[in-house]
Amino acid sequence: MAQISPKLLIPESFQVSRDDITDQLGLIWELIKAPLIVPLLQIGVYICLAMSLMLFMERVYMGIVIILVKLFWKKPEKRYKFEAIQDDVEIGSSNFPVVLVQIPMFNEKEVYKISIGAASGLSWPSDRLVIQVLDDSTDPAIKLMVEQECQRWASKGLNITYQIRENRTGYKAGALKEGLKRSYVKHCEYVAIFDADFRPEPDFLRRSIPFLVNNPDIALVQARWRFVNADECLLTRMQEMSLDYHFTVEQEVGSATHAFFGFNGTAGIWRIAAINEAGGWKDRTTVEDMDLAVRASLRGWKFVYLGDLQVKSELPSTFKAFRFQQHRWSCGPANLFRKMVWEIIQNKKVKFWKKVYVIYSFFFVRKIIAHMVTFIFYCVVLPLTILVPEVKVPIWGAVYIPSVITILNSVGTPRSIHLLFYWILFENVMSLHRTKATFIGLLEAGRVNEWVVTEKLGDAVKKAAADAAKNKNNTKAFRKFRFKFTDRLNTLELGFAAFLFLCGCYDFVHGKNNYFVYLFLQTITFFITGIGYVGTII
Repeated sequence: MAQISPKLLIPESFQVSRDDITDQLGLIWELIKAPLIVPLLQIGVYICLAMSLMLFMERVYMGIVIILVKLFWKKPEKRYKFEAIQDDVEIGSSNFPVVLVQIPMFNEKEVYKISIGAASGLSWPSDRLVIQVLDDSTDPAIKLMVEQECQRWASKGLNITYQIRENRTGYKAGALKEGLKRSYVKHCEYVAIFDADFRPEPDFLRRSIPFLVNNPDIALVQARWRFVNADECLLTRMQEMSLDYHFTVEQEVGSATHAFFGFNGTAGIWRIAAINEAGGWKDRTTVEDMDLAVRASLRGWKFVYLGDLQVKSELPSTFKAFRFQQHRWSCGPANLFRKMVWEIIQNKKVKFWKKVYVIYSFFFVRKIIAHMVTFIFYCVVLPLTILVPEVKVPIWGAVYIPSVITILNSVGTPRSIHLLFYWILFENVMSLHRTKATFIGLLEAGRVNEWVVTEKLGDAVKKAAADAAKNKNNTKAFRKFRFKFTDRLNTLELGFAAFLFLCGCYDFVHGKNNYFVYLFLQTITFFITGIGYVGTII
């Protein structure tokens, strides 16, 4: 039988060589590039440049104000009435207000003792202090350990209660709201909130409560976070750089200029009457703390930020935990902005310029524009302009403005100035997740109310590493903190690493702007995070 040629099975119209296919694709590209691709990409460049200018002006404004605050503004103790509460032998503790301390937790095996111990060690009359441990744990063994720890401190004379719920409705907001419903809380005037990994110093209440006692228009006193594990790995150093700017500049400026800023959810003290007047805790977003702060501010309440009052806490030390945290922190504000922008506009109790500050500066630029421009401009639009040389990006938009923004962002952590360049690359990677979360929040898409509790390891990593170092032949103690390679893989980051690598190669061969230097470095950063090793670099 004669051998049948494969060509007989394929229509002649499909019998084209690879070169012909390439030529046809090239022809299609040329046909759509001028009328479609170039105009769309040019519009994208204009939009990104506009967002860059908005962020640039915001950072410059914040920089100028923080300099004025540091040089000329009075300290909070001078701006507001402040009189320390003194111990009095004759009248006893009656001059101290009753303070409620709430510690919400969820399966906090590694840190529950630390937080309960720190709260129990607060320098405040024991008969004027009520400690609530709000345990939403699902692990019975951990529940038992936490309850026994509470009983241990109660046996020492502290008024500490262990409180559980039948379900986790409302997550943290639900737990805090349920705690305020207890009958004994009606005797409390103020409530201090500490997450399970926070460790307030003994004088915390004595340095913060007087602001509330002596100034009836103040609703919230917020302390600064100080990170005990900032030097654990490169991932924690990057987080410290971002958060230090938030506390050093953003919170300080908001407190000094408008007596408003976002409550950080922990290490703060609220006037319970202000919480009730604002409508209490709500679980409609994943940023219940910011939600309450905005609602209280719209009712005329003032906030005070104390930068020199610091509370020790822990940063996520795994990339997976950090990604979940950033999703919540980016999605929640965008969703809250969607829900409250019209309410802010219609409010008649606050001044016009404060509305502008809250809507434009606090929400729109910092919570939405900052994420989007970082990712869309530097990881999508700029690389695409390399493939479409007809679209030009001015040097001031591609280099000068981001350089100034970066320098202004670095003022919060001068000790990490040598890590500044890698921090930029890492922030570009994280902007991918923040932008995605921001769109989810604005559109109220599927993961809008996703709440994954940030894993806290306490001293467990250090102990495990120490045990492994003592006995090199037995590394079982440390293995539980290792992860399978497949568990580390992040396909989204790897995909963008491949895209940026191709753009870099094209620019290296055909480009004239030397963008390939940045693109190759950004590719490496995406690749490192893509294989999940960013948190292991010391």
